[in-house]
Amino acid sequence: MRVWIDQDLCTGDGLCVDHAPDVFVQLEDNIAYVAQAGIVLNDPGGAGSLADVAPRRHQAVIDAAMACPGECIFIELDPPVTVRQPAPATDAA
Repeated sequence: MRVWIDQDLCTGDGLCVDHAPDVFVQLEDNIAYVAQAGIVLNDPGGAGSLADVAPRRHQAVIDAAMACPGECIFIELDPPVTVRQPAPATDAA
């Protein structure tokens, strides 16, 4: 799962920080941003504002998105992984 915030929609309530303080931060502009490994990803609208979320934090991020009055938190789910089984061996003899 990856998450990003549309800063244009952020109301500055800070509820996301309450739910997942290791994923969301609020800067001096009173707007929320995502963080990854303690680094604020401050590239509004750019690829540099998309944070990977550890599986143990998924529910907290979902709860934050549900509680957000500005509806500015966007979650991108990872595509499913397809594991291919090797074809059975055939005797060419």
